[in-house]
Amino acid sequence: MGGASRDAADTRSFERISPVTGAVVTRTAAASITDVHAVATAAAAAFPAWSSTTPGFRRRLLEEAARILLAREEAILFSMMRETGATRDWCRFNVRLGAEILLDAAAQATQVTGSLIPSDRPGVTSYAVRQPSGVCLAMAPWNAPIILGVRSLAIALACGNTVIFKGSELCPATHRHIVDVLAEAGFPAGVVNVLFNAPADASLIVEALIAHPVVRRVNFTGSTRVGKIIAEKAARHLKRCLLELGGKAAFIIDDDADLDEAARAAAFGAFFNQGQICMSTERIIVSEKVADRFVEKLLARAKTLTAGDPDRVHMPLGAMITAEAARRVRALVEDATAKGALLLSGGDPHDAFMDATVLDHVTQPMRIYREESFGPVCAIIRVSDMEEAVTVANDCEYGLSSSVFTADIAKGMEIARRLESGICHINSATVADEPQMPFGGVKASGYGRFGGAAALDEFTELRWITVSTGPGSYPL
Repeated sequence: MGGASRDAADTRSFERISPVTGAVVTRTAAASITDVHAVATAAAAAFPAWSSTTPGFRRRLLEEAARILLAREEAILFSMMRETGATRDWCRFNVRLGAEILLDAAAQATQVTGSLIPSDRPGVTSYAVRQPSGVCLAMAPWNAPIILGVRSLAIALACGNTVIFKGSELCPATHRHIVDVLAEAGFPAGVVNVLFNAPADASLIVEALIAHPVVRRVNFTGSTRVGKIIAEKAARHLKRCLLELGGKAAFIIDDDADLDEAARAAAFGAFFNQGQICMSTERIIVSEKVADRFVEKLLARAKTLTAGDPDRVHMPLGAMITAEAARRVRALVEDATAKGALLLSGGDPHDAFMDATVLDHVTQPMRIYREESFGPVCAIIRVSDMEEAVTVANDCEYGLSSSVFTADIAKGMEIARRLESGICHINSATVADEPQMPFGGVKASGYGRFGGAAALDEFTELRWITVSTGPGSYPL
């Protein structure tokens, strides 16, 4: 904070345990309420000067940060693999997409525009002007720590805001790399401030951050359960939120679809990063006319996707974030099979590891039909036609990503229009991200949009300013 690293005010710390080895991999200062006030003060003090910098200056710093992030790839991979148990491929993907997000934010720095609005008052010129909002609170999760950590603050900085970054207690060293990269890139002291809390203190620290009077914007990526709490606390203080929450992506397969391509996309979407992505394919809704053939193709891929220590040997799947998370997924599988689902592969965790798991003949009474698994498991739901497929896809509290596979693009567009999701991909996987796209969901998947021009509205205030060139006309 304020350009310097400090211990917590009360000198407390907490430990992160590796999900792979069970050993302590990170020890980090645990913030207190005193530290919350310190970072808020630093961010507020830096805001006047930073918000007055030119867009070109902010663009150059963000571009430099992208370069440094890529240069630090190996160090970041080391931290991320130790703290999250993720595969090297996923960690590398995080770094490279993180750099792209920084570059897109750099480009957006010069796109914070206003407009001239015709006025009915003679001699008056009216302007709509976008200005930085102030201090932004950014909260990012562990599952895609570089992608989501960078995304939580890049556009905010491009718009001229200062940031308080509350990193995840499950990957503090990984998240700390982001702040170090920005500091090395030349961001002034106090513009980016980071703190971490002990797991038991999360509610106390987050509430204090949201309630602090200098904080003007809040963004949170994480579970719907926690997102609802964040929204309630922010509403109490009339603070605007951007929430990107849980998902249970539907993957619809019509009877005319390319089943080989559908199986490739479904396996990637369901099992990449152990299914721990908000866009992960959780429900495969397939026409019963082609269901057997599709399942055969998907199963051939799933059986090759085994989990193991990614640091010892190349494995397609790494560890889940904790052994408890793996046990939770196992409970969903057991509930489904007890109610008639067929377990075709995987389903039996060993510590934090679970192989790719496929459940067929999933129906409404099963928990996995509705609950987000956030693990390497997909539920196959068979339907009679596309009308039923849309009904099943929308029979869900979440609405983040979705996919439709069909040879009839017009039909695919019509289905996409009817799906209750913020994102829909026709003939490609549910997991996809590009920095410039409007990323976000509907229903219990949150509100607001990250990405490109859509995010500018989230991190600026739109003001009406007038200039009068003659005497006014007043009734009094």
